[in-house]
Amino acid sequence: MQLPIFQIDAFASEVFKGNPAAVVPLDKWLPDDLMQNIAMENNLAETAFFVPTQAGFEIRWFTPLAEVDLCGHATLATAHVIFNEAGYTSDEISFGSRSGLLTVKKDRGKLQLNFPVDSFSAIEPDEQIITAIGKEPIQAFKGKTDYMLVFENEAIIKQLKPNFYLLKDTEARGIIATAKGNEVDFVSRFFAPAVGIDEDPVTGSAHTTLTPFWAEKLGKTKLTAQQLSKRGGQLDVELENDRVLIGGKTITYLQGEIFV
Repeated sequence: MQLPIFQIDAFASEVFKGNPAAVVPLDKWLPDDLMQNIAMENNLAETAFFVPTQAGFEIRWFTPLAEVDLCGHATLATAHVIFNEAGYTSDEISFGSRSGLLTVKKDRGKLQLNFPVDSFSAIEPDEQIITAIGKEPIQAFKGKTDYMLVFENEAIIKQLKPNFYLLKDTEARGIIATAKGNEVDFVSRFFAPAVGIDEDPVTGSAHTTLTPFWAEKLGKTKLTAQQLSKRGGQLDVELENDRVLIGGKTITYLQGEIFV
């Protein structure tokens, strides 16, 4: 069986920046173990698969180790493929997913995700996570799938050198580290060794937690964000009631076929 495959750099305006995701268009769903093996073989943070439906499309996301409930950059990458490679003429795409209805629309040269706000609550910082991160946060929160740790300033976020072996044992999908930004409203990094990703370059789904937190903290609903990974990524985010709008650019890096 031959399948088309694309690799898209999301939250980037040039290749080798932002977060790469593989996108595999399908006519119908493949067996779960085959999709997981494809994701493992791709060895990217996420591989997205999508199929057409009467209402639009359905989408699923796989890391090299597991299927996940939500992924922002791979959804952005999938929308890029549908808009640019699939002859899709509308300016908005609807996806059915494990996290409910998601939409992506064209917005002034960017693509804008519309995702549900994460629900999160304050917790006492876990000692193992503090040890693994190497720095005690000033606040800690637990969302649906991730922990979020808040630190004093941007410099601390840049300097973090987590022990990924220790982080693998956490019950969360990932750890968000964040602080107020110097030149943007807030900065972050995202660590997820438990699902096979030591550090994710740009994590759209993490901003469903980050955006409502910083919107309340800073007293505004439209914010600029930067993820301080090696590749880096810029995001424009907006809190709109119980939804988060996440905007970014995308660019095609690779197009080809896989044989399975």
